[in-house]
Amino acid sequence: MKLTLLVGTMTGTAQLVAQELELVWDNPGDDGPVQVETLLMDDLDSSVFDREGIFLIVTSTYGQGDVPDNAKAFYEDLKAKRPDLSRVRYGVFGLGDRTYAETFNFGGKRFDDLLGELGAQRIGERVQHDASSGVLPEETAEEWGQGWLALAKEAVAVST
Repeated sequence: MKLTLLVGTMTGTAQLVAQELELVWDNPGDDGPVQVETLLMDDLDSSVFDREGIFLIVTSTYGQGDVPDNAKAFYEDLKAKRPDLSRVRYGVFGLGDRTYAETFNFGGKRFDDLLGELGAQRIGERVQHDASSGVLPEETAEEWGQGWLALAKEAVAVST
């Protein structure tokens, strides 16, 4: 199974989460290897979804509930081109801070809403990590990662 992690980050925290998930998923388990590739959103466009496999959006929220600067061009390209993503399966690991209640975790929410509009099907619930919770996002990723991987493998098995 192929997994592509698409990372939107300002300070590198989302990239740390992606690295933790790569470590969690590095152990192939009984049902075969998982090929994980992490791509920063800096130079991506909607054609990234032409790849095979499952996608995981790992993104922080910035400013007034915006996607991070390195994700803006990618997000805007998806909005402008509006590709048919009905064959795409994805998950979202969002990072935010609940002290900004009006825009908490909007980076992940924006990607989730847009991918859904374009026909992609989310696997599992959207993670909304809260920086003010006292739990490191990498710890949340480690706990969440195995369960989500199992759901992703089920989704692949059903679609083949």
